[in-house]
Amino acid sequence: MKKDAVVEWIREYFAKNGNAKAVVGVSGGTDSSVTAALLCEALGKENVIAVLMPCGVQHDIDVSRKLVDFLQIKSYTVNIEEPVKALHKAVMEQIGQDPDFVDAYKTNTPARVRMTVLYGICALVGGRVANTCNLSEDYVGYSTKFGDAAGDFSVLSAFTKTEVREIGRELGLPELFVEKIPEDGMSGKSDEEKLGFTYEVLDRYIRTGEIDDEAIKEKIDRMHRNNLHKLLPMPAYGKD
Repeated sequence: MKKDAVVEWIREYFAKNGNAKAVVGVSGGTDSSVTAALLCEALGKENVIAVLMPCGVQHDIDVSRKLVDFLQIKSYTVNIEEPVKALHKAVMEQIGQDPDFVDAYKTNTPARVRMTVLYGICALVGGRVANTCNLSEDYVGYSTKFGDAAGDFSVLSAFTKTEVREIGRELGLPELFVEKIPEDGMSGKSDEEKLGFTYEVLDRYIRTGEIDDEAIKEKIDRMHRNNLHKLLPMPAYGKD
């Protein structure tokens, strides 16, 4: 089973990196749920800390709480609304325009604040931050650089969204967590609505190179090219 190999890899990583606590941001979505469950199986629930980070009112935060209860792990809830608003105000005062009118700012800033929270908690408990991105999201750049794309180690980046769901079932996670519709929690749209294609289509293309719609193929290829900077090491003068 896929999950056994990942569990062993996690154990090896922590054995080499101080046997610290694993800190994971839990959104209630499939990726963070599967990541948290893998960490529990690898390290024991007493060594996993979940962090819930709503930005104001999160309509589906009850799913995150149900996951914490199901896995019986320690959790903290840090509402990021006020620091996001404070940054918004400070930036607007300096540049003289509302940054929320720029989609990249509005979408990416909360994700970067969340990562700041995770590393802050890690510093206090002696931990390592788990990245929760999967191969499908990474392939088309559907993540925030230095936000949810950051972390100390990644357990799902070799697996498509379809495969992540399979691992969730191998772990015995309830369907509530495995089949939850992926969404960013801010736009009111699902991931697939925002991307313009389904994960099923994307995953098939990634694994087989097969796709039926040429326009969607071109879009996926373009997104992949344009977002490689999120996956590749930072260019450095004298080291290329």
